[in-house]
This record gives sequence, structure tokens and C-alpha cells, in this order.
Amino acid sequence: MLMHSRTGRWTAWAGFAVLFVPLFALPLLVIVAASFSTNWSGAFPSGPTTAHYAAAVRGESLQALTTSLVTAVTASLIALTAGTWAALAGAALGAGGPWGRRAKRVLDALFMLPVAVPSVVVGLAVLVAYSQPPVLLNGTRWIVILAHTVLVTAFAHQSVSAAVVRLDPMYEQAAASLGARPSYVLLRVKLPLLLPSLNAAAGLCFALSMGELSATMMLYPPDWTPLPVLIFTRTDRGALFTGSALAVVLMAATLLALLAVSRIRTKASYR
Repeated sequence: MLMHSRTGRWTAWAGFAVLFVPLFALPLLVIVAASFSTNWSGAFPSGPTTAHYAAAVRGESLQALTTSLVTAVTASLIALTAGTWAALAGAALGAGGPWGRRAKRVLDALFMLPVAVPSVVVGLAVLVAYSQPPVLLNGTRWIVILAHTVLVTAFAHQSVSAAVVRLDPMYEQAAASLGARPSYVLLRVKLPLLLPSLNAAAGLCFALSMGELSATMMLYPPDWTPLPVLIFTRTDRGALFTGSALAVVLMAATLLALLAVSRIRTKASYR
């Protein structure tokens, strides 16, 4: 808090609490409370139990969590690779004069298009596009992974693009002046400098994929059910407390993964 007086600091913290608690913390706390309950007829839940968590970490629920993790990791890696390549290519285009800058704007718009439309529209587009030969993915896990990749690549592209713009070109020029090949400059100079941003983009892509529901509902096959879909089906059938426990498991898994990525990013920033 950039406040120089004690009163100002207390005012800032009070304003933060007033905004944060009801808007962000309270809904999450309600989910956590419901996950340990069997009844909620009054102002507070009753019937404390851990049975919902016992069911949430085995059988169908554990398989759904594994499905979400595999989908998120795969989609994030593909999105990070494609988004990084597009960001580097866009930076090269932008340095090529007026026509290059126009081409870069077109490239940026193409990558941002999936974000500009509802994710259910992206799911429908993927379903229509890949339900006929020669690329038939409907009914397989790959159509879910593809949809998640399309949805999160824009965020990877934007994150890496912003980092590429901030890179000091003197590092590349110094390496090139010493005789380094372009591939060596990319792998040993540019990408290491981008590593903190790449880690941040990977974490963002992972978190978005773990929570994606709308497009997934249109595409998932019976043997590849991500955890958000299972949470929706459980709560839709009235099993609110079981769904709350599954939601807490999803939040915990996502948070642990983000903390691991944040730790890697912190180490990378000191290199």
C-alpha cells in the first residue's frame, strides 16, 4: 500500500476488505462450507461431514480430475508453443515496415478472435469443423483438447507478445555481432529472457483450461469427462454438497499448479 499515513493505510485496507470479502472471498467460503455439510436449512450449514471429499478423490471423480489435468497440461503446452511462435513472428513482421505492421495487426486479430466470441460458439465451430473426414475428431478426447487449445492460445499469444515488445534488442544484436546463428540467438538469448513471461502464460492457460465448461459441454465424449462437467452434472441433479466438494478439489488442484508455476517463474526472474 503506497500510503504514507497510518490513517490512509487503514482506510485503504478497509476499502479492500469491503470490496474483496463480499465479491470474492465470501462465495468461495460458502462453497467450502457447503462441501463439509449435509444440510443447509438455516443461515448456516449443518451436519458436518467429510464423506463428500472421500467420494471426490476416488472413482469417477478422480478420473474426471485426471482428465482435467491432462487436458489442461496438453492444451497449455500446445497453446504456449503456438502463441510464442506467433508472437515472435508478429514482432518480426512489425519490424518490416508499414505492410509488416498491417500483417501483424491481422495476425493479432486472428489470435484474439476466439476470445471475442462466447466459448460455446468456439465449441460449436470445433464440433462442426471436425465431425467429418478427413479430420474426424468428434467422439475422441482430442476434440476437447483442441477446443481448449483454441480458447487459451490467445492469452498465451498476448502475454508473450507484450514481453517481446519489452525485450532490449541489444542482447540479440550483441549475440549476432559475435557470430551467433539466428537459431542460437532464439534458443539461448531470446527464449531465456522470455522465460518468466512464458511461465506466466503457461499458468494462465492452465487455469483457464481447468475451469472451462461451455465449450466442453458440447464436445466431451463419455470416456473423457473433465471435472467442471462432472461438477455441473452433480449440481444440476441436486447434489449441491457433493458438487461443492468437487469444486473445492478443482480449486485446490488449480491453485497448487499455479503456485508451482509461480515458484518456477520466481526462480527464472533471478537468472
